Amino acid sequence: MTPSLMNILKDNTLTGDNYVTWKRKIGLLLQSEKHKFVLTTPKPPAPNNESSIMYRDEYEQWKTSDDMAKCYIMATISDVLQQQHEGMESAADIMMSLEEMFAMKSRTTKREAVTAFMNLRMKPGQAVKDHMMKVIAHLNIAELHGTEIDGETKIDMVVNSLSDSFDQFKLDYTLNKKEYTLQGLMQDVQSAEKILVKGKGQEIHMVGKVATVKARQKVKKQQKKKQLGPIKKETKKVTKIKGKCFLCGEKGHWKRDCPKSQNKKEEGNLNYLETCFLADSTDSWNIDSGATNHVCYSLQGFQERRKLSKNEINLRLGNGTLVSASAVGDIRVYLDSRRHLDLIDVYYVPQFKRNLISVSCLNKFGYSVTFNKVFIISKNDKIICKGTLENGLYFLHRNISHSLNTEITEPNHKRVKLSTDETYLWHLRLGHINLNRIKRLVCDGPLSDLKVDDLPTCESCLEGKMTKRTFSAKGARATECLGLIHTDVCGPMSIQARGGYEYFITFTDDYSRFGYVYLMRHKSDAFDMFKAFKAEVENQLEKHIKILRSDRGGEYLSGEFQQYLIDNGIVSQFSAPGTPQQNGVAERRNRTLLDMVRSMLSYSTLPISFWGYALQTAIYILNDVPSKSVPKTPHELWTGRKPSLQHLRIFGCPAHVLKGKTEKMESSSETCIFVGYPKETKGYYFYSPSDLKVFVSTNAKFLEKDYMNDFVPRSRIVLNEMSGDTIPREVTQPNPIVSFDPTQDQQPTIPHRSGRVRTQPERYIGLGESVENLPDDDDPYTYKEAMEDVDSRHWQKAMQSEIESMFNNKVWSLVDLPKGIKPIGCKWVYKRKRGMDGKVETFKARLVAKGYTQKEGIDYEETFSPVAMLKSIRILLSIAASLDLEIWQMDVKTAFLNGSLDESIYMMQPEGFIEKGQVDKVCKLQKSIYGLKQASRSWNIRFDQAVKGFGFIQNPDEPCVYKRIKGDKLVFLILYVDDILLIGNDVGVLTSIKEWLAKQFDMKDLGEASFILGIQVIRDRKNRTIALSQASYIDKILSRFSMQDSKKGMLPFRHGIKLSKEQVPKNEHEEQFMSRVPYASAVGSLMYAMLCTRPDICFAVGIVSRFQSKPDSDFQSDSDSRKSTSGAVFTIGGGAVIWRSIKQSCIADSTMEAEYVAACEAAKEAVWLRQFLIDLEVVPSANKQITIYCDNSGAVANSKEPRSHKRGKHIERKYHLLREIVQRGDVTITKIASAENLADPFTKALPQKSFDGHLENMGLRDMTHLL
Repeated sequence: MTPSLMNILKDNTLTGDNYVTWKRKIGLLLQSEKHKFVLTTPKPPAPNNESSIMYRDEYEQWKTSDDMAKCYIMATISDVLQQQHEGMESAADIMMSLEEMFAMKSRTTKREAVTAFMNLRMKPGQAVKDHMMKVIAHLNIAELHGTEIDGETKIDMVVNSLSDSFDQFKLDYTLNKKEYTLQGLMQDVQSAEKILVKGKGQEIHMVGKVATVKARQKVKKQQKKKQLGPIKKETKKVTKIKGKCFLCGEKGHWKRDCPKSQNKKEEGNLNYLETCFLADSTDSWNIDSGATNHVCYSLQGFQERRKLSKNEINLRLGNGTLVSASAVGDIRVYLDSRRHLDLIDVYYVPQFKRNLISVSCLNKFGYSVTFNKVFIISKNDKIICKGTLENGLYFLHRNISHSLNTEITEPNHKRVKLSTDETYLWHLRLGHINLNRIKRLVCDGPLSDLKVDDLPTCESCLEGKMTKRTFSAKGARATECLGLIHTDVCGPMSIQARGGYEYFITFTDDYSRFGYVYLMRHKSDAFDMFKAFKAEVENQLEKHIKILRSDRGGEYLSGEFQQYLIDNGIVSQFSAPGTPQQNGVAERRNRTLLDMVRSMLSYSTLPISFWGYALQTAIYILNDVPSKSVPKTPHELWTGRKPSLQHLRIFGCPAHVLKGKTEKMESSSETCIFVGYPKETKGYYFYSPSDLKVFVSTNAKFLEKDYMNDFVPRSRIVLNEMSGDTIPREVTQPNPIVSFDPTQDQQPTIPHRSGRVRTQPERYIGLGESVENLPDDDDPYTYKEAMEDVDSRHWQKAMQSEIESMFNNKVWSLVDLPKGIKPIGCKWVYKRKRGMDGKVETFKARLVAKGYTQKEGIDYEETFSPVAMLKSIRILLSIAASLDLEIWQMDVKTAFLNGSLDESIYMMQPEGFIEKGQVDKVCKLQKSIYGLKQASRSWNIRFDQAVKGFGFIQNPDEPCVYKRIKGDKLVFLILYVDDILLIGNDVGVLTSIKEWLAKQFDMKDLGEASFILGIQVIRDRKNRTIALSQASYIDKILSRFSMQDSKKGMLPFRHGIKLSKEQVPKNEHEEQFMSRVPYASAVGSLMYAMLCTRPDICFAVGIVSRFQSKPDSDFQSDSDSRKSTSGAVFTIGGGAVIWRSIKQSCIADSTMEAEYVAACEAAKEAVWLRQFLIDLEVVPSANKQITIYCDNSGAVANSKEPRSHKRGKHIERKYHLLREIVQRGDVTITKIASAENLADPFTKALPQKSFDGHLENMGLRDMTHLL
């Protein structure tokens, strides 16, 4: 199986909480892999001898795609989910099961998550990162289950949860009211945390360039010199001051006049600077190659800042003068290129009167600056902004439209900015039309209130509009509507639109220039589109089309089309062969539409496949705006009414759209993307990124201003008409590709599947969301497609990054291929990572080995890889609670790339990265790579060797538990695949181990353990207790089976209930009914909770699990065989850590025999537990015998010595191991009353009073108030 999905979703393995994100990504990948159809297409009947070859091929294609889809899904769900679903027949069955399990929203979970989020408070001394991770975790759970808290309230609550040490940060936040995201807030709070512990008295040297700037008005210059010139000695009499100086402590003067002040000379110099620079506004920024730090003299525009005490930060000017900075923070400078420049650690010096940008600071963040008559700032070979040289200084060009939001300016300047901002806003709303058209709209009335100003540079227009030749020839114009209709077909387009459309046809009225556009899947649809157009317009205007002008395309020359025109009295006019200018109106209309479409898509974040919606929006706008060809707008000439433009919005902008039906705790709106205007009804088209649907709504709040402010130019939009005689361009690959004979057919072996079709139970239909058809994804499938993609440059960088990672990890070396060896293949897997708003966040390229072609015994020997047992984790957590140890959690990123290989595996060189001059060589893998069968095992071996080399000792009874004890400092390390738990008594030692692990592997620090394998950890260090809860998981199970509102019971298995074969279906109708009940799925869901945290349901799950299949002869014998159930529970510190309830393999003919067998099984578990505790070396009583309580006197007596008894002589010899264990002193068997035996709930159903008493003694508590 190709593990491409595992690589793409490696950080999103489905565990339940991330179901929504996982479902979206798995759907997108299956679509790109061309396996998506199996989720909606039923399995075809198996072919027989009479089936055609075509049908056999279709059947094999479905079967292969279904197996591949199932492998992809199974590879990205947790181990427990894999066990539950590995027996399902098809990928559709698995997706339906997961849908039922996780899709429903739980009111309980929502309420608890919201409560936890609102009540969470940061503890004094707690790390910001740990606190924020807890906040985000609660918030994610709440939002995943349908609760939506608006952004401002969310940020306010997070800020209020901070401890008192962040009071200054809270004050700055309240005063500035900066718009934060959670990620941005976390970064800023972490910066504030660093500042709190940062030492004082630092001195930052800055070389400043001082230049004199001519004043524009001589009078102003003289006034400034009078006010701010060098300080002169005063001669007038000064009244003696009775106050006390705060600098020297003497009376008679103030601090500002203190003779001991060291700032007199500095003030004089700074006054000179003020005189020179006062004419500049706070908008201007200067680029200085000599400055070592960014400096500004205004607090306007700071996104965050921290006040500095005097002399905490000193800036040294070029003349040696020291200036004290008053504050430090970050500023975002908006540029006229519609981009922004983030300046980090800008120092606020109010005396300086000049805003300086340091070139050296820009270089630190990857920017490069070139100087000439203009200067250019670029990053990654992409120009960010330009500036000009004025009066010897380099000035940065700012974006006027953002000044209104970030800075305070003069009133007249503010009006100019408002005007420009509104003009640009309407430019975007009107599909990027030119300024002359906007001016005509102002003159004609639709935009009479708009004050038109020059438009700033629009990069989307530059990207989308290409210059073509103009058609100068003019013919006679029609004198009324429908007198002449221009038409043309455009297509096929280079990219298919949503819905499978590749063509479009336009109809333009010559008199009014009013236009229609229709999307088409095939060129032959043109005739049907014309008939629909004719029927509509003739009915509206009560007139008839007289002339139809077109080119000589085959769609217009067809006999059917021409006969229709003749029958309806329409004159057909064709352009001369090779002279498209004669059909200039239609040609120009197509060009204008495509220019607008490219510009709108370039400004938006939508995939190019949305060009169909953009096209419909463009024609809608063109009908409402004037052109040079007509005196009024087309809409007015066509309908007789002036159009209204107030409802127009920017194509692609986000909006909050009102939901239809919501629950009480659910958000009433969702964030969608505006994609057009429906023709059939009032309202707007919106695209929902979460549901991947387009729908109509009238209730929406558009976020146009935020959309404009956050605009980031995207790659050039490539959307063109492909001509039929165009030769497809070839992609030149960096190196030739070497072809090898495959090991086999390079296809995975298709496992045999049962022909039984699984149907969804009628009771559960409609519980969850149905699987939707996802839109066509434009991610490349092959290397060639990636190189032909519009984002080929990004794909190239992503592949280069992956190759560098392989090189840094020394994954392979190039060698000659040994004779007789066939290398395995590899492939590139590409994925655009998009956010919920549809924006592309990252481009991901992963190199994957085709491990399904490996042969056992040649390419791999062993695949087994151990993981920590759940009981081991519970035991260590119990010890950590008792000894008050620290419990930290870490995660290993790309763990499998760290493993080394013992086998000699040869792989083809990656496509596109074949070494020059070494074309015939292959990659000999030295370390494991994603896709290899032994990758997990290799990683475990690599980790084991590393931690042992660092001083850890592996537990002989639990290979995934390690210890390191030096003096009184101890550390335990638990490994579960790539999840790591660190438990220890010394923070310094744990920190050093984390740092060492981070050097050895690429790690993610998760802080204090809060969730382990989906189990919530609730700790009370004061009382030294730890609680484990799966409340969220259990609520999801209830929701899946529609039982969240059912009546609650107090017992998992009511006393007196008997289950037997008599209750199974007895006829075909009952069997059909039971086949629709997901019995096995329900049992499997409960089993995971039982294994992890719920010993109270152990017996019940064990009983019902015996009825998971239709009874047969084996089951019948088992059901009535009178076999007993063995039950055992082990407690440490008052809490259960090991439990079991299992049917015995033998038939016991007496209670003594049944108890004796159960005691033997418990004794074997006790031997492991005792040895495990001894090896940990932290439990003082570990060497003592473990007491096993048994409630049968005969079994206790026989465990100590053999006794001749007619009821015990036939017991199988293997169970007499119990006596040996007792005799060597590992355990002791003690008699206990049945009513006091904690193992009783594991062997039988009990009355409620007895059951509750046993649960109390096992440490089970109702923890609802803590969740």
